[in-house]
Amino acid sequence: MRNGFGGTKLAVILLLGSAAVLAACDDGEQRRAAAADSPPPGVVVASVAKAPLTEQASFTGRIQATSKVEIIPRIEGFLDRRAFTEGAVVAEGDVLFEIERDSYEAAVKSAQGSLQRAEAAAKLADLEVQRQTTLVRNQSAAQARLDEATAKKGDADGAVLQAQAALAQAELNLGYTTITAPIAGRISQAAIDPGTLVTPSSGVLATIVAVDPMYAVFPVSNRQLLLLRKEAEARKVDASELQAELTMADGSDYPHTGKIDFVDVTAEQGTDAVIVRAVFPNPEHFLVDGQIAKVTVRAGTPEQVLVVAQGAVLADQQGSYVLTVAADDTAEMRRVQLGATVGATVAVTSGLAEGDRVIVDGVQKVRPGQKVAPTQAAATAQP
Repeated sequence: MRNGFGGTKLAVILLLGSAAVLAACDDGEQRRAAAADSPPPGVVVASVAKAPLTEQASFTGRIQATSKVEIIPRIEGFLDRRAFTEGAVVAEGDVLFEIERDSYEAAVKSAQGSLQRAEAAAKLADLEVQRQTTLVRNQSAAQARLDEATAKKGDADGAVLQAQAALAQAELNLGYTTITAPIAGRISQAAIDPGTLVTPSSGVLATIVAVDPMYAVFPVSNRQLLLLRKEAEARKVDASELQAELTMADGSDYPHTGKIDFVDVTAEQGTDAVIVRAVFPNPEHFLVDGQIAKVTVRAGTPEQVLVVAQGAVLADQQGSYVLTVAADDTAEMRRVQLGATVGATVAVTSGLAEGDRVIVDGVQKVRPGQKVAPTQAAATAQP
């Protein structure tokens, strides 16, 4: 009885297994049939085309004034008045501060009086020399008297020179009582209020920063600099043709283009970076000394290169690739080598040809070898 029962049980298991296999096969066949009957996925394609592309590189830079002058008093005195509005733009020669003038005007008058006395003494000494010269010629006086008169005339002439120098210094000091702007630019807050006694050791009264043009200073690694120079030599691009653009902290583009005007002659030992400087016009006074901005350096002459939308480029462990659509609307994988990125497009140096149709939308629904239903992208959406 046990053998018969065991045989019956085995037969039941085999029948159930066969039924499951048949059901699975039927289900797979049904899915394949459903897949064969379903329409191909719709995708958006764009034809690979050439576009003007300029070689570029981006760096983090800092805005720097072309000139910055600290206003320091050159004489001692009480600050009489401040003649500017803090934070305003001043022109070269504008009056900034005035120091009380009374004592310095008196010093000028005293120096003028000393000069007059010295000049009178020199004139008298000159007359004495002429008189003694006549007497010696007529043998009416000894030569020693003429020599003594000549020496006194020399002393008198020296006293005139000293008096003239003292008067010039007094007039300079009087002129220093009016402090004017040595350059045009935006002036800072005043550090000292009127009524305060100031001296040359009092420190900075205010700072003027030139506002137009402005510099953007940024470090470039020595390796990058060597590569840029090699590329520039290969393309026969002069440094004066390199254009610089600014992107501000909020992501907005600065409306004016700059030029590279200086590359430092030494590299920083700690970072092996070379400081590069670009100059930008700043007519609206939008750029401020010390602010951070992204500096993008571009070669002056654009080249025609193949470009695709960045969204069409995929990547795996082997590198970058795109999915193209063949003439029979079959998706194909193409390995590509990428170049510079500009905006929403990226240059393709190998792997594609002009006119190839690249999937730019719906790529996640497609696998290589699958039929697709392509729709040409609108002209404005094409790279």
